[in-house]
Amino acid sequence: MSNNSNTRTRRKSTTKSSSPKTSAKRTMWMIVMLLLIIIAGGGCGFISATMSNLPDVSNVRPAAASQIYDVHGNLITNVHSAENRLPVPLKDVPRNLQDAFIATEDSRFYNHNGIDPIGVLRAIWVNIVNSGVSEGGSTITQQLARNAFLSQDRTIKRKLSEALLAIRIEQHYTKDEILEMYMNQIYFGQGAYGVQAASQIYFGKDARDLTLAQSAMLAGIPQSPNYYSPFNNLEAGKQRQAVVLGQMVKYGYITQEEADEAKNADLGLIERKEQAHEGSNASYFINYIIAQVSEKYGDDAIYKDGLKIYTTLDMDAQNAAVAAMQNLPDYYTDDNGLQQPQGAIVAINPHNGYIVAMVGGRGNDSFNRATQAERQPGSAMKPFVYLAALQSGKTPGSIVDDSPIDFNGWQPQNYSRDFQGPMTYRYALQQSRNVPAVKIADDVGMRKILNLARDMGITTLTESDNNLSTALGGLTHGVSPLELAAAYSVLANNGIKVNPTAIVKIVDRNGQVLEEHSIDEKRVVEEKDVAVLTNMLESVMTNGTGTNAYIGRPVAGKTGTTDDSKDAWFVGYTPDLVAAVWIGDDDGAETLHGITGGTTPAIIWGQFMANALANTPASDFVVPANAQSIINEGYRNPTPEPPPKEESKKEETKEKESDNKKSEETVKEDDSKEEAPKEEAKSSKKEDSKKKKESDNR
Repeated sequence: MSNNSNTRTRRKSTTKSSSPKTSAKRTMWMIVMLLLIIIAGGGCGFISATMSNLPDVSNVRPAAASQIYDVHGNLITNVHSAENRLPVPLKDVPRNLQDAFIATEDSRFYNHNGIDPIGVLRAIWVNIVNSGVSEGGSTITQQLARNAFLSQDRTIKRKLSEALLAIRIEQHYTKDEILEMYMNQIYFGQGAYGVQAASQIYFGKDARDLTLAQSAMLAGIPQSPNYYSPFNNLEAGKQRQAVVLGQMVKYGYITQEEADEAKNADLGLIERKEQAHEGSNASYFINYIIAQVSEKYGDDAIYKDGLKIYTTLDMDAQNAAVAAMQNLPDYYTDDNGLQQPQGAIVAINPHNGYIVAMVGGRGNDSFNRATQAERQPGSAMKPFVYLAALQSGKTPGSIVDDSPIDFNGWQPQNYSRDFQGPMTYRYALQQSRNVPAVKIADDVGMRKILNLARDMGITTLTESDNNLSTALGGLTHGVSPLELAAAYSVLANNGIKVNPTAIVKIVDRNGQVLEEHSIDEKRVVEEKDVAVLTNMLESVMTNGTGTNAYIGRPVAGKTGTTDDSKDAWFVGYTPDLVAAVWIGDDDGAETLHGITGGTTPAIIWGQFMANALANTPASDFVVPANAQSIINEGYRNPTPEPPPKEESKKEETKEKESDNKKSEETVKEDDSKEEAPKEEAKSSKKEDSKKKKESDNR
């Protein structure tokens, strides 16, 4: 019994002596477990929160620049907002460029699932040694995740998000799809995003045409775009290129001999100044295109969606227009830093409505005078008056009296402030006489003239224009060069109206056609009447106010100048091309100091047309059978009244003396003029152009 008692005593004693130690251990374990639970819970919560905020990877679609092409399919310019990116499919990326990136950025790309454990361990070790996040073990997939969805912050949260996104991306896309997205996403310096934009910026070519040397150079740039850019530091870029080539040799993509050859190869870098595309000559046209596309599809479409916009612009004609505008005088510089007077020129193919050239001013302003400036057209409106008269049965030989007249207190005047009496319609238009034009408009009726002008494309006319001053170009709102050129296009196209257009086709980044232009034709004037008016306007070029615009081939046109000398025009056409030229002060505050439609605008028009049509064979205007006899009328004005008796004797003496000197050959020449007055008008151009003509500007 004592033994049992002793045993109980020992047990009790033992229990009492071990109790503090056990308690401490239990407490310690409880604290550790609690800390682990807290850490694990916090970590899980952090990871859960991070995962819940991850973006959707099902649509990795970076912003892409849109491309604007000319009528021949040549690139004019790229249009982008913040990032100049031109996505290309992987099949258009050369194998050497793909291998260069894999060898340099992620040699185990085809063997991991988004995260490379070996690379991660290496990055962790380096970061521990450097007491911070100084190196990453990012795979190509992680870099894609970071560039497409995340910031460049060096934080644990960003790194975790990057890893989780990489895993998701690998689950959603194939390796080739990931590589394609990566190569279209990364930055190469000089504002270039993606391999296509970089290829064009540095080498002036498409990515598919890159050599091994060029591929290695590009693959080395993304590690530090500003430092390794060959434009900024060619030596450093070459050193980085050598590293890339070494990696390609290491992983068996190329041989050492190929690497050595690539190191010594000419890179074919373009000069920085060559990056400024010739589209700078077409800035007003480009802005016109951007405005049209933005209005229809929104700003994001043009700046971010990578559209391919095929336009009507012919860069040869555009360059000719820019060169011709150099004839503008310099009077003063306005408060906006723009030279005055300003000018505009727009040219249209009359058969399909294509705008082949457009210059909206001189300077870098956004105001396009070719499309937005509504200015008074002056005598450039007179062809509508004469066309309406021809439709009413008049002919070039019809007579109008150039004499004073009063319309309820308004007494129209000729530019020369004189009157020449009875004259043919042809001569009145040829010399741009104001009073005859007003009388003809009064006879025909302004309502008919306004309706005709509207049918031909003038949209700015209002009921307020239903007055005789409109016959001389005194409009309520004016007219833009584009609209006036479009209206004259009806004449060049034998009476058929085709609305002008600047866009042929728009294709989205997936190759789907969003829109494609189709020609909509409508006859608005009979072919006979157009042929007769065109023939009369040919006389303007050969013997009238437009001789400065004559270019030695069939051309028709009309001068125009406002009576306050603030606007001067020349609008004319051949069977293949129509062009309108305008000159004036932006604010209308200054006169043109003697410039009229028959001077500087005519010279600009002639220079432009001669160069724009240099490779186009000359052709005659179409004259239908029912107009053949009519076009021969009006070359001779009515015989003036006989002078007083004494003056008559003097004139008779002079005529006799003159007759004695004339040869039979001369008499025959006069006969030939009577038989073919049109040919006489053309052949006499050389003599008449030597004489100083009175400009119309009327």
